[in-house]
Amino acid sequence: MRILICEDSTLLREGLVRLLADAGHEIVAALADADGIGRAVTDTAPDLCILDVRLPPTFTDEGIRAALALRTDNPTLPILVLSQYVEERYASELITSHGAALGYLLKDRVADVGEFVDTVARIGAGATVLDPEVVAQLLTRRSRDERLSRLGERERTVLALIAEGRSNQAIAAAMFLSEASVEKYITSLFQKLDLEQDEHGNRRVLAALVHLEHGGSQPQNGAVR
Repeated sequence: MRILICEDSTLLREGLVRLLADAGHEIVAALADADGIGRAVTDTAPDLCILDVRLPPTFTDEGIRAALALRTDNPTLPILVLSQYVEERYASELITSHGAALGYLLKDRVADVGEFVDTVARIGAGATVLDPEVVAQLLTRRSRDERLSRLGERERTVLALIAEGRSNQAIAAAMFLSEASVEKYITSLFQKLDLEQDEHGNRRVLAALVHLEHGGSQPQNGAVR
């Protein structure tokens, strides 16, 4: 996979370059700031962009605003945002925008190198992966959607776990259910949220976005029965 990295910290930027190159990816550009990132994307045609939220010159929100601009200009380009915190002003807008795969991970919670490399591959392949802490913070600041009131308790839990990017197998393990039962809950919540199957099969992502945009309940810590 061809990857463009935009990270101001030289140590972290070079670390990402080495880590991803060792995993078999091609780093087409490694930028220290967002200036010219649009041109770099045009020139290098990456399969994935990784951006830090805080970039020069103000180290506030340049990175996430650059991600939003890329989302608008290149809606099919997968994006992974790395951050020390949840930039609430733009995070919700980025997550609920229409476009390709998306990741939003908090740096302090990326402790497993293998898991990070796997997450990069998943996003590049079309998955949406959101850090649970990002989900939790955004949920507390959203009004409720009428459609969410149609969901039962277990359907809400399944939806929250979907929003965290968990697979059916992982959801089944967390809820002590069979995968067949999880699939039934997912089918039911899709119907209750009025999400029809389309040619891209993206109802799972759309359901997660409904959850994030309108403040569904989040799963409890630990096992859910």
